[in-house]
Amino acid sequence: MIQLHNVEKRYGSFQALHPLNLHVRKGEVFGFLGPNGAGKTTTIRMLSGVLTPTSGRVEINGMDLVKEPVESKRCVGYIPDRPYLYDKLTAREFLQFVGQIYGLSKADIRSKGDALLEENDLIARADELIEAYSHGMKQRLVLSAALLHSPPLLVVDEPMVGLDPHGARRIKDQFRQIADAGRTVFLSTHSLDVAQEVCDRVGILFRGRLVALGEVDELLEGEASSDLEAVFLKITEEQMATEKDAEKSGL
Repeated sequence: MIQLHNVEKRYGSFQALHPLNLHVRKGEVFGFLGPNGAGKTTTIRMLSGVLTPTSGRVEINGMDLVKEPVESKRCVGYIPDRPYLYDKLTAREFLQFVGQIYGLSKADIRSKGDALLEENDLIARADELIEAYSHGMKQRLVLSAALLHSPPLLVVDEPMVGLDPHGARRIKDQFRQIADAGRTVFLSTHSLDVAQEVCDRVGILFRGRLVALGEVDELLEGEASSDLEAVFLKITEEQMATEKDAEKSGL
């Protein structure tokens, strides 16, 4: 579903992402982990077509994101870390707006939109202005909009921010349902318990480099703790120690 071939991103002299090679399969929830500034959001923005790689190639569902931008983006549902909603629209009006962007018919938008609103427990308030929605309701509406055109890939940046336990449980269950239906979820999160619970595989990014990759059980194997957070801290601390040693050697 996702193929990254030597993908790099530079901002002037700053290298935000070093050559990244990654294959994410169909039907899996893939967790993309890392501390602040690791390059996770940069990577996600390239996957969604918001940013163009400095070098390398991004393939979505077998299509080059740069050479076939429109068709490849049709395969992606994108939920940014700070999604923007039009507060003066109702939920149905917002889905109508999003659906028209993807070229869906009004009939499809209405039928698919209502099904998603029902699934996300929003149908009873579908004709209310979004400004009256709670944070959790807005998150569920954003998810509904991202799934409206039935994309085979859902890319999500920090989906659990501000959600109560019930809202978080609902979102986690939906991610698993999406993957179980043969679609792919690419999930960036700081919530390591969420990653451990719902992800099939995880990759750990540190200062623009992929430093660990594998199934959750594989990363936990042989460790003193069965907690992904402890393994994450160990890996990143080892990377920091290695960098400090390299800096000292260079002095």
